[in-house]
Amino acid sequence: QVQLVESGGDLVQPGEFLRLSCVASGRIFSFHTMGWYRQAPGKQRELVGTVTDDGTTNYADSVPGRFTISRDNAKNTVYLQMNSLRPEDTAVYYCYARFSDEEYWGQGTQVIVDS
Repeated sequence: QVQLVESGGDLVQPGEFLRLSCVASGRIFSFHTMGWYRQAPGKQRELVGTVTDDGTTNYADSVPGRFTISRDNAKNTVYLQMNSLRPEDTAVYYCYARFSDEEYWGQGTQVIVDS
């Protein structure tokens, strides 16, 4: 079994920041790719970005430069630093991990940006 557990979602005001974390546990110790997706109300889930085990990052074109993905391989953890949050960043953020042809998802953590 593999589990991805996200944390860090919250209700914040515009301009504030959040750091999301996702810890992977289970039979797979090291994932090649980890990352984040998000799903805003009434919209499809979209890629935020990914990071490979060598630290190479890839961001969706729609993702602002205010977001940074990183990972700690020793802790099997991926992070999403979100700065200067805006109401349009409101969404459920999902952790993603891939090992070979196996893909795994977390349950999601809610981020609400509202004044």
